[in-house]
Amino acid sequence: MRVLVVEDSRSLADVLVEGLRDQGMAVDAALDGLEAAAKLGVNAYDVIVLDRDLPGIHGDALCQMITERDERAMVLMLTAAGDPADRVSGLGLGADDYLAKPFHFPELVLRIRALARRQPSARPRTLRGAGVELDPIRRTVTRDGGQLDLSAKEFGVLEALLRAMPAFLSSEELLEQVWDEYADPFTNTVAVTIGRLRRKLGEPPLIVTTPGVGYRISDR
Repeated sequence: MRVLVVEDSRSLADVLVEGLRDQGMAVDAALDGLEAAAKLGVNAYDVIVLDRDLPGIHGDALCQMITERDERAMVLMLTAAGDPADRVSGLGLGADDYLAKPFHFPELVLRIRALARRQPSARPRTLRGAGVELDPIRRTVTRDGGQLDLSAKEFGVLEALLRAMPAFLSSEELLEQVWDEYADPFTNTVAVTIGRLRRKLGEPPLIVTTPGVGYRISDR
């Protein structure tokens, strides 16, 4: 899952980015509306965590820009105003959910994951394939009934591959979905993570590699 955090408070933005990355999400940040609009023109996001009171381009205008796109992201609007009228007006702009500051971080995570599931292209909550079951909400993975202990990035790679079945995902596509905009496209981090994931998945081998094409889950 790729998330864009749009928040003009650098300290809060840093906390949110670090916390969401710890949850296995690929997260970018923008500190004003203009920076957010530029990133939206380059990257595809599943969910946008959008502060309402932004410099550059106000959050209300940015929300309307997002909702008018053909392949739009889901929008979780943040605001310091908790008045019901503000919530109604925010949702009226096209936001998919609304959270007043201050908020509890675990609630934010749950709301982001719930929004991702509501996307038109989203698949059922539990992903299944080749004997593997992955629950993105509970952060659990089993293979043939046995529990697996995966790191955040290993979990993210496996989730991306299961969502793409039976298609291949290139290293570049995995970097975009599981890491973030600062990931080095020439790094071998994808191959290293795939190697660790293969070892944890055990035998028979589950991930197929085709040089020059990418990776996919075997349909054994």
